[in-house]
Parts: sequence; C-alpha cells; structure tokens
Amino acid sequence: MPLKVYKRTDSEKLYVRGTVKGQSIYESTGTADPRQAEEYRAKREAELWQEGIYGKRAVVTFAHAITAYLEAEPRSDATKAYLLRLLAYFGTIRLSDIDQTSLDQAYRHILRDGAEANPATKVRSVLTPLRSVLEFAAIRKWCDRPAFDKPRIPTGRTIYLRPEQVTLLIDNAAVHLKPLLVFLFGTGARMSEALELDWACVDLRGRRAVVWQKQGNERHIDLPPRVCASLASLPNRDGRVFRPVRARKPRNGQGREIGEAYSGNGRTSGGQIKSGWAVACRKAGLPGRVRVWTPKGQEKSKSVFVPNVTPHDARHTWASWQYCLHKDLMRLKADGGWGNITTVTRYAKVMPDAYRNEIIEWLGINA
Repeated sequence: MPLKVYKRTDSEKLYVRGTVKGQSIYESTGTADPRQAEEYRAKREAELWQEGIYGKRAVVTFAHAITAYLEAEPRSDATKAYLLRLLAYFGTIRLSDIDQTSLDQAYRHILRDGAEANPATKVRSVLTPLRSVLEFAAIRKWCDRPAFDKPRIPTGRTIYLRPEQVTLLIDNAAVHLKPLLVFLFGTGARMSEALELDWACVDLRGRRAVVWQKQGNERHIDLPPRVCASLASLPNRDGRVFRPVRARKPRNGQGREIGEAYSGNGRTSGGQIKSGWAVACRKAGLPGRVRVWTPKGQEKSKSVFVPNVTPHDARHTWASWQYCLHKDLMRLKADGGWGNITTVTRYAKVMPDAYRNEIIEWLGINA
C-alpha cells in the first residue's frame, strides 16, 4: 500500500508508514507540521519507486553516504571537520551526480581562496575526504568508483636545521616549550606523538619511550642523554608529559598556570604551539615573512611573523642528523616509523659530515 502520514499517541512528530515496491517503511517525518509531513511522504515515496525501478544507486545521497561513513568506524576530529563542510555543500545531491564539475565548484564554494587555493589545500580539505566517502559508497554499490583530476602539488624544499640553529631556537623559546622542542629535535617524534605522550610510557632509566602513531600503531623511540636530562627536569611525573601554559584569572586578574594537556586538533601538525614557535623562530633569526591582514569587521590591520620553519621540520632535522651519524636508511626507516623506504631516501646526504661532531655533542651521545 502507498505511504500514509499518521500520528502516534506517544510522539508529537508525524510518521509515514506503508509499502512501496515491496519495501516496508515505518519512519518519522521529523516534523509535527502536516504540510511538511505530506511533502516528506511524497518525496520519500518517489525515492522508493525510483529505487525499486533503477536500483539503490539512483537515489543514495551524499548525506546518506556520509552518515554511513561516520558510523562505520571512528574518524578523527580533523576528518569530521572536513566532512561537515562537504555535507553543507553537497547535502542531498545524489552520489551519481557528483563529478569533476561538482568538485571544481566545491573548491570555489568551500575554500576561502576558492579556485585560487593552493593545490595542497584543495587535496587536503576537499578532494581527499570526498574521495574517501565515495570510495566507501562504491564498495557498497551505491555509486561508481570516483575518478577525479588531482591538483598537481609542487615539490617543496624540505627544511633541515643545523645544531647551532636548533640551540638558538630552543634558547629563544618560552620556558615551558623548551623541553618539548628538545624532545622533538632529539627523537624525531611527530607533534601529535609528543603532545599525547604519557609519563606511563616513558622509561628514563632505560632511555626509551612509547608513542602512538595516528594509525594506532605502537612505536618505541630511543631517548638520547640530552632528551633524558630535559625530561628529568620536568616537575610532573604522571599524566601528560608536555603541558601548556594558560592564562588564569585569580582575584588580582593576573598570572598563568600549567594546564593538564594540550587541546586536540585532530592530530594536525603544530597548531597548539603556533604562537610560541613563531616567537622563538623570530628571536632566533630564522627566515620567515610578516603577514599583514585586516580582520573582518575591523579597520586596523594586524601583523604576525610566519616562519619558514614549521614544528614538523624538527622531525626532518632529526632524520637528517641520524643519517649523518650512521648512514643506514633501513635503520632510519625503522627508528622513524616510516611506512616505506622511498620517503626516507630524501634524508640521505642532506646534512654534511662536517656537522657530525656537533650533532653528537648536541645529543650527548658517544661517537
């Protein structure tokens, strides 16, 4: 029988019930308004007829696919943020209608710089999450496998710092950031691995720590003497190892306090220490640029120093130092937790042997 709208005694919202093309439906319309409920009924009945004739892929929308994608397994906060923007744009568009033209229009609508956004931003913020949802849907035969042009991302120059530059950077960092920076440069840990490090996973006597990669894999890292000494100077011995300093509001309105943990940012790189990092780089004389902009709704412009060096470059620096010390790419791959040797080859021969003794001294290890 066709779908009909009816009211349940235990709910203010109206429901639809019936059978279309052999499929029984019993669901809420999401509204108590009879007119809106009738519109819902007519639309839902048309979808069921179309699905019964042409198959499910003819009617599955992006909203449906993205809901199933999120329910299938846990997703990171960063992924959810990207998907939310895609949902706001694609909404109830059918999966079969999403093509290259739709993607190009999404760039213009979703990204701040529209079609002029840099290729890496297009790939990270739009193409990759969109493709993931469509691949998920294609496996379930809701649509064809996605085929899109991928923006060409220029190969950027990887930045490495010499020991004296690292020392200068750390010397100019805020007191609470110094141990974190020593840890990053001394172990090659990713920012997310460092900020999520718990004291329960640190063995100062054994000079070893356990960190967790974004895939959930356990990774053991060696702690050179300088890193051990830096960690030993920290006052806390439980909970998170590295903690932020936040402004507080006591009675006199002044003061700062140590937080319990850095806020999560979806395991993206370096955002939690962005300001402190920039200040340290500027004071250390590292290269960068001054960004000037006028905030929306204001007339007075603001400026901020944007260093060329990022916190993730600490990992690149560590890798170049390690290869300079032992000249072993397979060992570097294992120690750094990389998935393939191709990624590791870029660290070969980038740090001249002339800096070997300085690296040994900085880490505090025996030659």
